[in-house]
Amino acid sequence: MTIRPREQTENNKRQPMEDSSKISDIQQHRLKTVYEHLEISDDARKRLIQPKQTVQVSIPVRMDDGSLRIFDGWRVQYDDTRGPSKGGIRFHEDVTIEEVTALSFWMTIKCSVVDLPFGGAKGGICVDPKTLSRLELERLSRGYVRAIYDFIGPDRDIPAPDVNTNATIMGWMADEYGQIARRQVPAVITGKPLGLGGSQGRVAATGRGALQVLDIWAKRSEKSPQDLTVAVQGFGNAGYHFARLAHEAGYKIVAVSDSKGAIYSRDGLNPEPVWNHKHKTRELKGMVYCDASVCDEADFTELTNEELLELDVDVLVLAALENAVTKKNAEGIRSALILEIANGPVSPEADSILADRDIEILPDVLVNSGGVIVSYLEWVQNRSGDYWSEEIVETRLAQRLEREANACFQLAEDENVSMRIAAYMQGIGRIAEAIDHRETQKYFNGQSN
Repeated sequence: MTIRPREQTENNKRQPMEDSSKISDIQQHRLKTVYEHLEISDDARKRLIQPKQTVQVSIPVRMDDGSLRIFDGWRVQYDDTRGPSKGGIRFHEDVTIEEVTALSFWMTIKCSVVDLPFGGAKGGICVDPKTLSRLELERLSRGYVRAIYDFIGPDRDIPAPDVNTNATIMGWMADEYGQIARRQVPAVITGKPLGLGGSQGRVAATGRGALQVLDIWAKRSEKSPQDLTVAVQGFGNAGYHFARLAHEAGYKIVAVSDSKGAIYSRDGLNPEPVWNHKHKTRELKGMVYCDASVCDEADFTELTNEELLELDVDVLVLAALENAVTKKNAEGIRSALILEIANGPVSPEADSILADRDIEILPDVLVNSGGVIVSYLEWVQNRSGDYWSEEIVETRLAQRLEREANACFQLAEDENVSMRIAAYMQGIGRIAEAIDHRETQKYFNGQSN
């Protein structure tokens, strides 16, 4: 792996592309851009252009009314050069094989960026889980494991939760795998309930890791959390825990949103009662809330998700789904910094527009890596049988992110590239090095020792 001299990168100009909602287009554009800055072997490029293995399954489920439904599911193992593949399983009505493939690529990069001994994978089932009863959801979860049993395992591919899946679903899946194997195999799935071999600190790990990356950026930029206003798009598990921890650290959270709408308060929000209210009423809209240290009466403005994206804040946190910011709305973004907790929330075309406007982006493959880091720690605990306290888990998460995030920041500074390019250079460089250690065309042609 060689970093290209700067003069070979056309002065680090970004290559524009037609804006597309296809995640595969984003994936290919990311690779093309990084290859302008990073010289790697043809062998590595060929290995990274497509997934190692794709499994498509049909999952029959007996519904509560006696009818039979067939659900489409996938598991894509993109690369396992550096270790068994790792990645979540999402339940969503819009899941496609293309989306799962691209997400497995991102997992490959993410695991390498933070130097985990994993490759990347992803799984998905095309279903709206909100339309299923709990019994139907369990049957579907167990049926998926039966369908992909031969392709997963602690030393082969380790699933985890993702969009619309949680610890309970992971527990069902791990239990189903164990029943088929006729033995306890807790390390086959991460993100499980504590009583089934889950790890302390896993639930808040993605949000906690994202905050740590923001803290490192603030420190390097000589900014104080108390002086930074933050808007959070996406108030699910990751967005909530980020907002809660950021509020505790002194950042001013002025807006949060979910799929139904957003709320804004110039004086700041306390995310915890907002979260509690959301789970009682299932919505943010119309919520009456006041932080006693700020005001005596509720003082909120209700916004649309689009209006939240255009707020004049210091930090815009994207914690919802892919393509939240595209060329259609990039010009309206007014934050100085974007923190990507979701996967692929900024399209390549929007990347270019935002860079031209000097809006900095902290990329998803680094920012949301806290979840997979603690998943790795859960896997280690499952295999050793030695389970750690929450304090130990959080310390090990912090140590790894401190090291790897600072390496990305330093690489971006040294090579005069964006943080996204630096993160991809760090991740792809490590994968390419591992591929090359298996030797390349030059070796077999006698051109190298």
